[in-house]
Amino acid sequence: MNRFLLKQQLADFFSEDIGYGDITSNAIFKDEQGEGVFVAKAPGVFCGEEIINAVKELYPELGFTLFVRDGESFSAGKTLLKVKGPVTCILSTERVILNLVQRLSGIAAMTHEAVSRTAGTQVKISDTRKTTPGLRMLEKYAVRCGGGINHRFGLDDAFLIKDNHIARAGSVTTAIKKAKQAGGHMVKIEVEVENTDQVKEAVAAEADVIMLDNCGPQQAADWCKMIPSHITVEISGGVTISQIEAFTQTGADVISIGALTHSAGSVDISLDILVKERTSYV
Repeated sequence: MNRFLLKQQLADFFSEDIGYGDITSNAIFKDEQGEGVFVAKAPGVFCGEEIINAVKELYPELGFTLFVRDGESFSAGKTLLKVKGPVTCILSTERVILNLVQRLSGIAAMTHEAVSRTAGTQVKISDTRKTTPGLRMLEKYAVRCGGGINHRFGLDDAFLIKDNHIARAGSVTTAIKKAKQAGGHMVKIEVEVENTDQVKEAVAAEADVIMLDNCGPQQAADWCKMIPSHITVEISGGVTISQIEAFTQTGADVISIGALTHSAGSVDISLDILVKERTSYV
């Protein structure tokens, strides 16, 4: 997590929402102090600790108490955190905090469910670059909170030779050769394959990672038998949660799922301002 970038992002998000001031809260509450609690209305896996820590730096007048940590599961009715400070500040920051924590906790929960389907195997669940523009760092962090791993963060992380690269280059072999010539020893080369001939080419050209794209479990298992153990095998392309267990039996090392970040639902969480002091929390 790049905490400097996160702080900058949050400042922009708050600026977008607050503008020149929360006229409703400022008119009603003036200098009143208060407390509020963020309560889960549905189960999930928490992802928001880093956000709260950054909010503390931007709004030192707010005090937060966390009752869950990143990566912890929670049930409906659970009090996730408590906030104390100026009521106007609590209410003006509420929406940005909720939007992010709800979104990220949903991603973490979906990832946790996907990872649970790999129990008893060495297969890892990975995300993709199918993230919300501007939120990639946070959404990929949420995947980690759910027990998954991250694929490349951007086009500059690693070589990933896809179908259009291969079509334009003329062959898998040519594309890998050019990538090897351009890249340094620290940068891995992954190639996406769609048929048996491409699998053979990728192995012969010594790709570091071979992605089996848009294939069923049986086809994947057949191709995995052709790939030496020192080459990492990734399965990708429309894999659903219900298919994970079948794919874990193919011999692949990684299953990447774009839906973790592009289709996860948000967890319902609300902020309740306390009218009188609570003495205990769920």
